Amino acid sequence: MKQRFQRYLRTEAQPITAYIRQLVLAEKVILVLSLPIALLIITLVVPTARAQQYPQFEVDPLYPELPFGDKWLTGGIGGMCIDSQDHVYLLNRQNVVADDLDGSKLAPPVIELDAEGRVVRGWGDPDILGGRLHDCHVESNGNIWIVAAATGYIQKWANDGSELLMQIGESGAYDSSDGSRQGSPLNSDRAQFFLPGSIDVDPANGDIYVADGELPGGNARVAVLNSQGEFLRQWQLNRSTSETELTPLPHCLRLSADGFIYVCDRGADRIQVFDKLGNFVRNIAVSFEPLSPTDNRASGSRGTAVVLAFSPDQAQRYLYVVNQNSVMIDVLDRETGERVSSFGEGPGRYRAQFTLPHGIGVDSKGNVYIAEQEGRRLQKFNLLNLN
Repeated sequence: MKQRFQRYLRTEAQPITAYIRQLVLAEKVILVLSLPIALLIITLVVPTARAQQYPQFEVDPLYPELPFGDKWLTGGIGGMCIDSQDHVYLLNRQNVVADDLDGSKLAPPVIELDAEGRVVRGWGDPDILGGRLHDCHVESNGNIWIVAAATGYIQKWANDGSELLMQIGESGAYDSSDGSRQGSPLNSDRAQFFLPGSIDVDPANGDIYVADGELPGGNARVAVLNSQGEFLRQWQLNRSTSETELTPLPHCLRLSADGFIYVCDRGADRIQVFDKLGNFVRNIAVSFEPLSPTDNRASGSRGTAVVLAFSPDQAQRYLYVVNQNSVMIDVLDRETGERVSSFGEGPGRYRAQFTLPHGIGVDSKGNVYIAEQEGRRLQKFNLLNLN
């Protein structure tokens, strides 16, 4: 019987298998083969087009490692950043429930985790760092920039917090009509800020880009300084003649590898793209649809474009955007601006859900980290596939 089956394969089955091989090489078929004894069943499925794959994620239930530091308790995580070694830095606002400190210790304002989610160190004096910690950026040498949104300055620290290396802007002063928090915003051509929200640094020349104006009543601009902290230029969010009523809130800012500035235009539910000189390039709308009736409640007030990060591939093909209205993470095609998918399980405090997500970062492997302000935690979402 074995000889008869081998003769069948050499003669009658050979033309069929050769034809199938040609189709496979042409990537035109999907094959399912079953070969019980002498029966060869071949199923061909001819697709009309190759299916497009997009990044898919799964929450990591074991991240970060516990116990967290020395039984540390965090308040709202106002922002986060990731360095070249995939270490994660959390900005802890320390707004904890006082009674919880009976069973814990207050975590420091800045917390560093290694790539496995283990606490490396914590540091920082909240009185020096400033109120409402909001964003950070780690330079290639490990120095870390920190933005506290309740202030008029930005700071650069040694990686371990042992030394304040630079402060741009005076403590206790604001870029306002009377220099106080109560004054009117000036958006002046100088290195002083008024409620800064976000920072990024151009690796090519060290220029510092700051989104200045996290809340209404503060400045509303992107300010650019050189590596020594000297003012270079500024620009405001783009508004058409029909958009003058839209409140300009540059809530986040990131530089792409191809030299563009992506700014969260939070009040308009979109991302605005500029070149490095401030020339407006385009809008990327970020939408949402409420899942519950809106007749007797406010809707859509948090914003759809709150913070963003790029995928780590060379082309930075995708934008990951924290959408606080849908309480999901939207995945946008950076070239087209199209939303291709979303991940997360919406609002809540269970696994993969979010309670006011406010920070985002992506490591070198493509995993995404989400910091929650009201949830007071960090969640890691592992990348399951890669285009």
